[in-house]
Amino acid sequence: PPASQNNEQGSTLRDLLTTTAGKLRLGSTDAGIAFAPVYSTGTASGKSGRTMPNILDDIIASVVENKIPPNRAPKINVKSEIKEEPKDDKKSIQDDCSKRYSDIQYSWICDKHVLWLRDHKNTNNWKLFKECWKQGRPVLVSGMHKKMNFSLWKAESISLDFGNQQADILNCKDSIISNTNVKEFWDGFEDVSKRQKVKNGETALLKLKDWPSGEDFKAMMPARYEDLLKSLPLPEYCSPEGKLNLASHLPGFFVRPDLGPRLCSAYGVAATKDHDIGTTNLHIEVSDVVNILVYVGIAKGNGVLSKSGVLKKLEEEDLDDLLRKRLKDSSELPGALWHIYAGKDADKIREFLQKIAKEQGLEVLPEHDPIRDQSWYVNKKLRQRLFEEYGVKTCTVIQFLGDAIILPAGALHQV
Repeated sequence: PPASQNNEQGSTLRDLLTTTAGKLRLGSTDAGIAFAPVYSTGTASGKSGRTMPNILDDIIASVVENKIPPNRAPKINVKSEIKEEPKDDKKSIQDDCSKRYSDIQYSWICDKHVLWLRDHKNTNNWKLFKECWKQGRPVLVSGMHKKMNFSLWKAESISLDFGNQQADILNCKDSIISNTNVKEFWDGFEDVSKRQKVKNGETALLKLKDWPSGEDFKAMMPARYEDLLKSLPLPEYCSPEGKLNLASHLPGFFVRPDLGPRLCSAYGVAATKDHDIGTTNLHIEVSDVVNILVYVGIAKGNGVLSKSGVLKKLEEEDLDDLLRKRLKDSSELPGALWHIYAGKDADKIREFLQKIAKEQGLEVLPEHDPIRDQSWYVNKKLRQRLFEEYGVKTCTVIQFLGDAIILPAGALHQV
């Protein structure tokens, strides 16, 4: 374009990278792909070769590090950067990591698809996380609750402080939303007798929809906000001031994603007759997300499964051996069941759900997207069919108290 069009905001990608170089606070090319987290707190009863994001990240880092002036195009020989990698990405990463990161306590779970960082205090965790994150894989970090003020996150504590607030409450079974007093929700959190009943007399499965969220969270709950921020896993990536948190350092003219935090609270499915429903239906987040389970309520009352009953239901899932071992550990408290899918499988899953909808006699409108609409919880029978008919395998993860689950943008999941 003519030179007159080269303004502050940048009329080409090169101009954008060079004119904003001084504003971006990034490190060298060793930084890896920068991260844009939406951190939320939860309460609940391979191909070879370099990819485009890597190359773009190298360009950004090169521009920033060398402070190339706007009128000079950076000369980057991309071909010289490309290296042949072993075809078996998964195996090569694991073998390489075992040698390079012997000082980090970690395991691979879900058929080697998810990285589990077992020591949240290890300051070198981010180095191994970076290697995994480049592959677009979910990461689990355990023990985050040990850094937190547990009394702040108890159901009774939140009810006492904010019971007079109004909020949207979702009935997870029929998707009916009502605006009601927050105290009603928290009173029934661990006492089933105080929960709402639906028309047939069944206990309602309720969810407090993202209350509070974003700036409201910080304004309403300053002590909890600070407790959360000091306890975030992998602060280099997840903290608002993290040096690898690209979203926090974007120039002002970018439309930034909503980085939260938001509080997600729901009753447990264990107290309902229908165990084929979820508190969060299958969906995709537009940003990377870290979800920390800060509290697990133990529900009491008629019809509630005992602890052994809950464990038995979880053991029926297609679980990794390490997760089964955690279930048998009396010091661990399971609170949420996740099913996660890679973003590359989205089209297959979408086609499968539309097929199931037609089988069930439901109207399938061309403008409706079953994933975007969050209209499905894929139960065990459907998960088996999805694997048999489309080759899409479910990654099943149990989230225990204090676990942080970190998902890359585009990953599908239900809870």
